[in-house]
Amino acid sequence: MAGRAVFPGRLRRRLTIAFVLVAGVSAGLLAGGTGLLLRQSWLDASVHEAAADARYQLVLAGQFLPLTEQRSTELLTSFEASGRHVLLVDGPTRASHPAYAPVLGTRLRAVVADGRLGYQRSAPEERPRLLVIGGRIPGSTAELYVLTVEDDVATDLGQLRTALVAGWVLVVLLAAAVGHALARRTLEPVGRASRAARALTEGLLATRLPVRGRDEFSVWAATFNEMAEALESKIAALSAAQARERRFTADVAHELRTPVTALVAAASLLREHLDQLPDDARPAARLLVGDVVRLRRLVEDLMEISRLDAGREQLAVGPVDALALLHGIVAARGWSPQVRVTGDPVAARTDPRRLERVLANLVANAVEHGGGEITASVAGAGPLVVFEVTDEGPGIPAEHLPRVFDRFHQVDPSRSAPGSGLGLAIAREHAELLGGALSVRSEPGEGTRFRLELPADGPAGPHGDVPHPDDRAQPGPVGRTAGTPGGAG
Repeated sequence: MAGRAVFPGRLRRRLTIAFVLVAGVSAGLLAGGTGLLLRQSWLDASVHEAAADARYQLVLAGQFLPLTEQRSTELLTSFEASGRHVLLVDGPTRASHPAYAPVLGTRLRAVVADGRLGYQRSAPEERPRLLVIGGRIPGSTAELYVLTVEDDVATDLGQLRTALVAGWVLVVLLAAAVGHALARRTLEPVGRASRAARALTEGLLATRLPVRGRDEFSVWAATFNEMAEALESKIAALSAAQARERRFTADVAHELRTPVTALVAAASLLREHLDQLPDDARPAARLLVGDVVRLRRLVEDLMEISRLDAGREQLAVGPVDALALLHGIVAARGWSPQVRVTGDPVAARTDPRRLERVLANLVANAVEHGGGEITASVAGAGPLVVFEVTDEGPGIPAEHLPRVFDRFHQVDPSRSAPGSGLGLAIAREHAELLGGALSVRSEPGEGTRFRLELPADGPAGPHGDVPHPDDRAQPGPVGRTAGTPGGAG
């Protein structure tokens, strides 16, 4: 049964992506947390170091008290000479260096005015990045703000961020490689099982899976092997039974052929002298002749089935006028009053004898088991020649349709209808030999339609015009009607 196409490797990709996502998210969270902790630690260490230095500088600044204009200038000059950038607030704000004169925030001023040590940092995008630590000079209301350049800290933090991102990318790539390898190795037994199942479907019944270890996949492989062995044994048994059935059919048909030939000759003689028999013996004689005819047709069908099973059928392909052939089949068998032939002249290359066999079986099946108006038609459909035989009979119940082409299958369980139940099976075998397809559609109470599609250019493969090896005289002409009905009835 056809199903949706399955693309190999999809589950492997999903497992790899899942592994990468887990590793990437975990590594990202770890790297982000580590980066935040280190950044905060470095910034806190910088504040603590700068605060300690600011306290010392405030003590030194107390040496310049009281702060007059001259002493304030000396204080700023002294700090700048020692490499310290400071701001002095004693009324107006004065900077030791004009390039290092940040705007003091209100919050920082309030903290310092309260007698405590406070700090502020410049915005991250500003250069240079400054850390401002301020406090009141002991013994004075003047405020001193010591500036520390944090460009080195910003550079270190940037390098840390780059290292963490590079490490995260490396972890993701490594996770992708490891995930792919693990997924491939984990799903390797699944791939082997898939290939083994495909081999079984192709008829390689000796296919087995290696059992390695004692994990779940090993149990699965062992169970698969047991199933394959059971399947191989069952198919071998079925094949042997089918071979025995075919041999039995061929043997029965061969053994019956000679006595049936004698019965046919005797029945032919009896039919010619029916009028000379007593009235009370005449019905039994007619019944005997009819049963001999039916037996002869059964033997012929069995012989043909055995030839088909043995693969000894050869095609004699030649040009065929499909419409003329259909007219000839109906007329030769006396079905013209019951069967209407329609269609256009269509030329085809096929085996005329086998095509006649198929069409005769289909029309005979409609005549004997159908009813109402019976139509046999032929039409060209591109590269195909399409034959259809329809009737308006009782139809075939839905539960019988799947088996309508099976051997000896008849819709009537009592088998009171004429036919052996082999006609449609033989028709399908011949249709397949001709490279065609035979199908049926039926609705109870609405009739049945059989459809035969054949390639107009003949069956695929080389076929010579070879006469059939068993085309020889069949038993005599008692009640002979070409074709074998049955199968659906």
